[in-house]
Amino acid sequence: MRNVCFAASMMCADFTQLETEVKQLDTAGIDCFHVDIMDGSFVPNFGMGLQDLETIRSLTDKLVDVHLMIANPGNYIDFFADKGVQIIYFHPEADLNPVRTILKIKDRGIKAGIAINPGTSIETIHELLSIVDIVLVMTVNPGFAGQKYLDFVNKKIDRLISKKIEFGYEIFVDGAISGEKISELSRKGVKGFVLGTSCLFKKRENYQSIINRLKNINPSIPEKVSN
Repeated sequence: MRNVCFAASMMCADFTQLETEVKQLDTAGIDCFHVDIMDGSFVPNFGMGLQDLETIRSLTDKLVDVHLMIANPGNYIDFFADKGVQIIYFHPEADLNPVRTILKIKDRGIKAGIAINPGTSIETIHELLSIVDIVLVMTVNPGFAGQKYLDFVNKKIDRLISKKIEFGYEIFVDGAISGEKISELSRKGVKGFVLGTSCLFKKRENYQSIINRLKNINPSIPEKVSN
């Protein structure tokens, strides 16, 4: 699939073998390493540590992004920018000044992304759409792996797709992304997929085989892809 970005959700990796995991995913052709940072406050869980981020960044030349599921993310933009990431996502409802935070990210030469929860309406983030690079649509409630895809979010994805030419952002999705969902959503115009346990991690199939299969999905026709 051309012009589609596959990002490995590293919170799903085997942390006892993190170096091996990164190297195998890199060799297998993953496009991006997605690092979830959680503070136990904005979401009811703690995410990956800074040492994990530094380790991943040191082991690959591929894109590395951070998804900040934390309160007051604007206070930490320079900190994460200094870690060498290329995309920073944050949740606008966690920030009193989301416009300032977006501009701060872009001033560092980094792509600015906003992440929107299943319960976050487009109306609440509409004013931000003209200045962000990526809208990351959460298709599960953030904070935990292994959840079920929330189908009602598809209506929000459709609305965002209808606006993206006007505003110039790309749409990524995160949460319970299967091969079938990649086929369906890429056909509509979604450009990025965060891959977790639904189709990448904790499988008998090796990463090389999985990623090759996902990259060969034909979005022009509906198809069901085995997990």
